[in-house]
Amino acid sequence: MTATTPMMQQYQQIKKQYPEAILFFRLGDFYEMFGPDAELASRELEIVLTSREAGNNVRIPMCGVPYHAAEGYIARLIEKGYRVAICEQVEDPRTAKGIVKREVIRVVTPGTVLNEQVLPEKQNNYLVALVKDAMNWGLAVADVSTGEFLVTEFSSQDGRERLLDELARLQPAEFLLAAEIAADDWLLPQIKKLLHKPLVVTSFNQEEINQTVSLEVLGEQFGPAGVEKVLNHGLSTAPLAAAALLRYLRETQKAKLTHLNQIEVYFTANHLVLDGATLRNLELTRNLRDGSRRGTVLGVLDHTITAMGGRLLKRWLEQPLLQVKAIQERLDAVEELVNNFFLREDLRDLLKPVYDLERLLGRLAYGTANARDLIALKQSLSVVPRVKQILQPVKTTRLQELRKRLDALEDVVQLIGAAIVDEPPVSVREGGIIKEGYHSEVDQLRRASRDGKQWLAGLEARERERTGIKSLKVGFNKVFGYYIEVTNPNLGLVPSDYQRKQTLANAERFLTPELKEYEAMILGAEERVVQLEYDLFVQVRDQVGAQTERIQQTAYCLAELDVLASLAEVAGRNRYVKPKVDTGDRLHIIQGRHPVVEEMLMGERFVPNDAYLDGQDNRLLIITGPNMGGKSTFMRQVALIVLLAQVGSFVPAESAQIGIVDRIFTRVGAADDLATGQSTFMVEMSETRVITTQATRRSLVILDELGRGTATWDGMAIAQAVIEHLYHRIGCKCLVSTHYHELADLENHLPGVKNLSVAVKEKGQDIIFLRRVVPGRADKSYGIYVAKLAGLPSEIVQRAAQLLAELESKREVAATQEKPGQQLSLVDVFAEMGARLSPEEHYVLEKLRRIDLLNTTPLQALNLLFELQNTLKDKK
Repeated sequence: MTATTPMMQQYQQIKKQYPEAILFFRLGDFYEMFGPDAELASRELEIVLTSREAGNNVRIPMCGVPYHAAEGYIARLIEKGYRVAICEQVEDPRTAKGIVKREVIRVVTPGTVLNEQVLPEKQNNYLVALVKDAMNWGLAVADVSTGEFLVTEFSSQDGRERLLDELARLQPAEFLLAAEIAADDWLLPQIKKLLHKPLVVTSFNQEEINQTVSLEVLGEQFGPAGVEKVLNHGLSTAPLAAAALLRYLRETQKAKLTHLNQIEVYFTANHLVLDGATLRNLELTRNLRDGSRRGTVLGVLDHTITAMGGRLLKRWLEQPLLQVKAIQERLDAVEELVNNFFLREDLRDLLKPVYDLERLLGRLAYGTANARDLIALKQSLSVVPRVKQILQPVKTTRLQELRKRLDALEDVVQLIGAAIVDEPPVSVREGGIIKEGYHSEVDQLRRASRDGKQWLAGLEARERERTGIKSLKVGFNKVFGYYIEVTNPNLGLVPSDYQRKQTLANAERFLTPELKEYEAMILGAEERVVQLEYDLFVQVRDQVGAQTERIQQTAYCLAELDVLASLAEVAGRNRYVKPKVDTGDRLHIIQGRHPVVEEMLMGERFVPNDAYLDGQDNRLLIITGPNMGGKSTFMRQVALIVLLAQVGSFVPAESAQIGIVDRIFTRVGAADDLATGQSTFMVEMSETRVITTQATRRSLVILDELGRGTATWDGMAIAQAVIEHLYHRIGCKCLVSTHYHELADLENHLPGVKNLSVAVKEKGQDIIFLRRVVPGRADKSYGIYVAKLAGLPSEIVQRAAQLLAELESKREVAATQEKPGQQLSLVDVFAEMGARLSPEEHYVLEKLRRIDLLNTTPLQALNLLFELQNTLKDKK
């Protein structure tokens, strides 16, 4: 529909420029939406849908929200993955000729939102751009709410998995993708699968940004130093992604973004890498039940006081260090804070009034910070001198460096303190912001307004006495200004100097020359002082904004102090110890505990366990034992203790020696992926493929019940083949839990493989899980007892016990008839029980009997399984 009214024509012209956004079109005190935008917003926001004349007797759907409440409505739309274009009046309606000029002042998207109602305070909100050429993927990452801007690259040949791992860590709120990538039918479903939020994508033409253009864009934002930093790392595609991201931000945000002043180049290989499966399985930041922080490692460690500290701790946890020196510096700092209780308590108390300086700076850069934000900044910076003072006696390197880098910004604190009142209003357009004594003209105008109002306060009493009109009133409204109101019966008493101003049904309103003079003085002073206060506030805000880099440095130092104090607080409360971290192969944990399980036990004692792995005689541990016995907890706690040590945290153990690992892999549990058509077993094998292709000798691998997603002998063959591959080809440290007790025989064939089991105590028909990991193999799984504990009907439990007894009896009989050198399987037992096997099934069984698993590669094992499966399929 083509509009004919001038206002609707203006709306449609602006809407054409932002077709993918919901247009909030300012009309007076409301933001209005029209057409499809109105229908969508009405449905999503649950607001009333009306209509408006668009011309030619045609009405168009319409809905609106009050401008002063718009932030909340915008927040709700952003949470659902929508974009909102905010269109404001950009000229004074009183001086406009014709339709008031309007422009979009900002496009709010999930990756550029600043509203605190949308942003979790202890979590980053990342917007990423991704490009690709024949050699590399280029990734640029920005959090416009905090000012972070990072770039990195991945090899096109083998870096796709690492790229997905990094996206799983970042959890971007929004993607800016080169058109070729946005059209990739494989990649987008993979990205969508790893996100915990709606997938929001904007595509762009990568050909529009070449190397020269990208460096120019980076130079404009970060200066020559930023360009040099990128060039020194030899990056080729990352600058293209960074330039595309900056262009997008400029187009949508329409602001200078001065807080994006540093570009950081990083490489995932510089940190301990955690893939998406490991992040999920170890429940580092999200639990597997409902995705919340409860029951996660972050939930245990996070005793940070500030939002900045909370975000930094999460980044540390997801990016453990590889350099012993950096790890040791963190550990030493935590140790000093553990040992000095009063220093830790004083530091944490001082951090309590510190606001989120990083996001406050984001609002300053956007020009949306109000006077209360400046007061929050002043209060936060006011604690810095005291922080520096209490850190004066610290001995450790990292704490000394942080103290040295802390900038108290006395000039900024003094400026805000002199200019802004201590309790300013929310709005910056209504006056009452500038402190008395800061600006002489503001003081003069306030006195004029105050004196005039004092004169007006006595005017009504004076005029009643002078005229004898007892009901005379002095009033004010925005349209007619000040007036003297006289009811109709008293009009005969009106003095000659009264000038008629307005006629009402029952009264007349008048002016006097003196009232007119004071009205001009009062209204002129109020209007002038409001505008002057706003102008002065903007000047102060700009002066503060000019110190962004200094404030950012202090914000980071306070955040890191907060994290170190939090780690010390956890260590003190939970009896954690300082680990010894080195570059050796040994991983030796004495009386280790699972940090989350221990805290969730609610007073019940956690049973600690030892663990020892090295690169020689103890590099692969096979753990057998019953369900619920503690196998999974034991393996996870080993992985978590290693991870925490490389974060720089104390660990839950009596002592721990940790040789640096480069990656931690976990293959845990069973879950299908119906969205992409992958079965439980396919998911299991896909995760195993990642491990077998990416693990190195320095990696730590956790395999929990590998091969359980398929038939018994298939699963056992694959599990053994994978174990042998990890042992022979990779040589990494590995923990394997299994119910395939036959795998425990590997201890007799492979030096460096050791058996462990979780101890149980049988008491009559009951079993006590001791949760103690001991040397040796288990001889039972106790599955039927666990089924009984789970509440299965007694007749099922009894029948299962009967069948088990029969199977074990048949196995014993078959074992006595076994020829020397012949292996016996469960398939043999079932055959002895009378199962009728076809010739094809006999062929498969014979093939399985003869295979030499110890000398079979994983690929050969999989090919054989494929052949045998096809044999049975063809028969069917």
